[in-house]
Amino acid sequence: MTPADELPEFVDAVLAVVADIPRGQVATYGDVAAMLGSRGARAVGTVMARYGSDVPWWRVVRAGGRPPTGHARRALAHYEAEGTPTRPAADEDGYRIDLAACRWRG
Repeated sequence: MTPADELPEFVDAVLAVVADIPRGQVATYGDVAAMLGSRGARAVGTVMARYGSDVPWWRVVRAGGRPPTGHARRALAHYEAEGTPTRPAADEDGYRIDLAACRWRG
């Protein structure tokens, strides 16, 4: 099996994990990778960037609770609607997800 043959399976697996993350909870890109037996957090990010629009993409965050790159404002509306705990941060995003309070481990 070539890596290209494996890609659709990995994409489907990532999207299935993300679809299972409950409202008000999040997982990091690394968490999703680990749930799939991988260390490929960047690969999870690539899948989410290319194929993640039909799943709750805002529930997958960067290490330290940072929202998805370039989507902080859109994601914040989802976090507020779902009751996901956030805390202020002094950077361009303006907030972080409180991972200690809402990190999902599947």
